[in-house]
Amino acid sequence: MLVNMFISAANNLSNQRMAVDNLNVFPVPDGDTGTNMSLTILSCVDEISSLKEKGANEISKIVASATLRGARGNSGVILSQLMRGFNKGIGDKKEIDKVALVNAFKKAQESAYRAVMKPTEGTILTVARMTAEAIEKHAKDTDDIYEIAKKTLEDAKKALAKTQTMLKQLKEAGVVDAGGQGLVCILEGAFYFLENGKVIEQSEENALVTPKSVTAKVDADIKFIYCTEFLINKKNKDVDVFRFKSTIEHYGDCMVVIDDDDIVKVHIHTNTPNLVIGEALILGELTKIKIDNMKYQHNENTVKMQEEEKMPEKENAFIAVAYGDGIVNMLKEIGVDYIIEGGQTMNPSTDDILSSIEKVNAKNIYVFPNNKNIILAAEQAKKLSDKNVIVIPTKSIPQSISAVLTFDEDASCEDNEEEMTEIIKGVKTISTTTAVRDTTIDGRDIFEGDILGLIDNKIDLTGKDDIDVLIECLDKCVNDETGLITVFLGEGINDTEKIKEILEEKYEDIDVSVYMGNQPVYTFIASVE
Repeated sequence: MLVNMFISAANNLSNQRMAVDNLNVFPVPDGDTGTNMSLTILSCVDEISSLKEKGANEISKIVASATLRGARGNSGVILSQLMRGFNKGIGDKKEIDKVALVNAFKKAQESAYRAVMKPTEGTILTVARMTAEAIEKHAKDTDDIYEIAKKTLEDAKKALAKTQTMLKQLKEAGVVDAGGQGLVCILEGAFYFLENGKVIEQSEENALVTPKSVTAKVDADIKFIYCTEFLINKKNKDVDVFRFKSTIEHYGDCMVVIDDDDIVKVHIHTNTPNLVIGEALILGELTKIKIDNMKYQHNENTVKMQEEEKMPEKENAFIAVAYGDGIVNMLKEIGVDYIIEGGQTMNPSTDDILSSIEKVNAKNIYVFPNNKNIILAAEQAKKLSDKNVIVIPTKSIPQSISAVLTFDEDASCEDNEEEMTEIIKGVKTISTTTAVRDTTIDGRDIFEGDILGLIDNKIDLTGKDDIDVLIECLDKCVNDETGLITVFLGEGINDTEKIKEILEEKYEDIDVSVYMGNQPVYTFIASVE
């Protein structure tokens, strides 16, 4: 029953994800809360769909593990932590009674609150907490799980409605919290199966395919032709994963082996997949086996990796999340070793980031999320990796550029982390984009089509012309100590020299650099230092 409740929950959210996306108050085209939460919970569906005669403890453990790795965006990470806490609350119980249910929801909300540095009420956290409180209250009146669930769902909806009064921006926009709505969709889907005995089907119109972050370019004369992927369900916790890794690395290249409690995720390019699978069977049963001949699939979408020859071990390496070939090239030029393609509206999952970390061969790996909605996933990937990973909490491309250029090879990891974290605080990031909806923020009416000027991710002004808005934002940030203005032009903007000339004429005592960034969403991304 629990498997079908999770599947019904995932499908219901998938079917309503666009409505959840549209609840985002911010008028920038980044309304992806519903999509991120949907992709996160859908990541467990394949793994639990074929389960038979498994207890609640085993099912919830698989869901927790899958959503942890599949989490996208802050809302997805919080959802994965809810699932993790739910699993802890179930403990070793194979059947869910009211005691287990109360404990599961209590642990779920506690885990979610701990995952956020500064928990904000009026969000998904509030809905989760009030739902847990409702379950505890109703469980005192009856042992009937159906009655408890029915009354709790009603209270969860009331909690969601309250979010509109708890946050100023939600009240101004006249909407409830998007993450909270996503959680209610999940609860509704689960309850639907409990009440009707059938799963909500995922509509074809709203079906989601997990996006692959990058297209791996494969040459016809590639050395190892079989892209081999599978999961190993360990037969016990003492199996020797290290020996397995040491053995199969001689069978190919681009190897990634991720050891996650009871599951080992394997990816390798090899000419002898039979030998790799033979070694894997020593550790346990195999699932989700996928073997592709890359000679016939030159643009195979696989796990996120840039797979040429094996990287020699370095002392330090940099991983950055970025999009736009101009920005990507800039990051590579200054020393970034690995690019995870993503950013605004394209949040990579925890697993995408973790796979990138495992691919990079370095003693110390610095990760630059470059988006406030990716930082939690990066932190989660860090916890899952056994490598020395340092997450620098960059919220923009300019911040990561300044941080990388500040890096000191002779300094310790601790000193570099402290210096880079400090330096990004002094980088003012400006971006311009077009409003995708009418809304009201901080008393300012914004209309679809307005040009928005953002300073450090906050809407500061609106206008009708991108360049005018850019200059107005620059005027607010430039001071007597400013020495450099850097501007990246978005896709479709080619007037590099013209824009450079305009800015140099206005800011004649400041160095101005203008580059083709080709980034989506933002017409201009600029920094003032």
